[in-house]
Amino acid sequence: MNDELRTASEAVPEFSRKRRIAITAGVMTGMFIAALEATVVGTAMPTVIASLGGLNHYSWVFSAYLVTSTVTVPVWGKLSDLYGRRLLYQIGIGIFLLGTLLSGLSTSMTQLIIFRAIQGLGAGALIPLGMTIIGDIFTVEERAKMQAYFSGVWGFSSIIGPVVGGFITDQLNWRWVFFINLPIGIVAAVIIGLALHEPKVRNRPTIDYAGAVLLMTAISLLMFAMAEGEGAGIFASQNLLLVGVAVVMLAVFVLVEKRAADPIIPLDLFLNKTVSIAVLAGFLGGIAMFGVISFIPLFAQGSLGFTATEAGSLLTPLMLTWVTMSVIGGRLMLRVGYRIITIFGYAVLTLGFVFLALFDRDTNYVWLYVDLMIIGAGLGLTMLTLLIAVQQAVERSKLGIATSLNQFSRSIGGALGVAVMGAVLTAGLASELRRSASASGPLTEAQAIAFASNPNALVEPEARAEVPAETLAVLQSALAEAIHPVFWVGAFTAGLGLIVVLFLPKENEEEEAVDGERLIMAEQTVINARNQPDIHRGHS
Repeated sequence: MNDELRTASEAVPEFSRKRRIAITAGVMTGMFIAALEATVVGTAMPTVIASLGGLNHYSWVFSAYLVTSTVTVPVWGKLSDLYGRRLLYQIGIGIFLLGTLLSGLSTSMTQLIIFRAIQGLGAGALIPLGMTIIGDIFTVEERAKMQAYFSGVWGFSSIIGPVVGGFITDQLNWRWVFFINLPIGIVAAVIIGLALHEPKVRNRPTIDYAGAVLLMTAISLLMFAMAEGEGAGIFASQNLLLVGVAVVMLAVFVLVEKRAADPIIPLDLFLNKTVSIAVLAGFLGGIAMFGVISFIPLFAQGSLGFTATEAGSLLTPLMLTWVTMSVIGGRLMLRVGYRIITIFGYAVLTLGFVFLALFDRDTNYVWLYVDLMIIGAGLGLTMLTLLIAVQQAVERSKLGIATSLNQFSRSIGGALGVAVMGAVLTAGLASELRRSASASGPLTEAQAIAFASNPNALVEPEARAEVPAETLAVLQSALAEAIHPVFWVGAFTAGLGLIVVLFLPKENEEEEAVDGERLIMAEQTVINARNQPDIHRGHS
């Protein structure tokens, strides 16, 4: 009886070893170009601006991609549960490649921003659906190893992205930063189309259009307010208004989801202790992760006097230990379980941020590299284990939306974290500069006001060259003092994440809960099957 129930409940399609290798290669290729596109454009942007103009819209080339690739993640995940992974993955990569082609053909900055938004719509499918496909075709034991390799692909693309972008821009043309993805993406789409076979969807699914529109609109407004907060300040009246509207829309979204026949985000997912804890921990981890990636280069260039190349190289050891510890953590997880690895990872991450917050301009720079390696190790141990925990905690029919929620929470946390940390930095820098200007020294009040409103001037070589050495030293010291609270925010959120993951259920407790849920579903499936005419037996 138990074997019959397990077969009915799981109904996992079998794939040959060659087919699984092909599917994995296709998914990894799609993930590679999606992750690469998030970083490769940065080094090409000065040339793009020289060609298209629109310096005042510079940040929206990145924000447009980030917003659309984030808000669509749960929608892609839910639709893949309804219509199958292959169809949605191919649609996603098709939209991504269309946006890529149009971005390369842009003739104005406005066009580039619009086409980057289209590109992001497709990118929102590639990474979460790729992770979901891996969850479909591999066992839990195999999944831990494979997801670790996928983390390696993501980390590798993040490391080489700026280098590839600079090389292509110098040797070819900035448009090839986009065009280079086209043949790679087509190969990925063809591989998935040929190798990934799924049962056809016989029932016509009910799509929660109202929920999808409400969710995407609310998150778009929220992320727009956060992006604008970096300039006007997160607590500016127009941004608070956007946040207020977004919160109201999210409240309406929850009401709609409660009544929807097949909601975009099934709210009962959050009754699962593992899922709710993993989503919250991922949100907190996202704040820390995006915080260090965003503000370490500013600290290195603006306060320590690093060049842009040297500042960029600071993130390389972080990414390397991230990738390495993802692979090691994936293997260790099979022996000791994801709970212990996750707790240890958040402890390492918290410790790394505490060390970073204590770092000052007089500390040997070698320790900064070591500390970033510690932070990378913490991120590598936590991001993978939370994903595996979520995938292991839900039934297969909810694997797509559950996997997508894991990435979605991290991205939203990152966007909020950057905005809050930016506000903390702006307030702290203004205070430090006012204090320096009031004391007898080289810094004037006018200079203090100017640099407080535009701290990025400290990293621009032309602007720094015009500042006298004594004044520059005061500015660098002020930035160093102001950025310490930013890293303490990262330490605080990582510490909260550590507290949260302490409540993760032990694996045996979770398996009992999940097996009970699957048993109920399986019993109903078997009962329904026995009530149907046995059409298969007539052909045997």
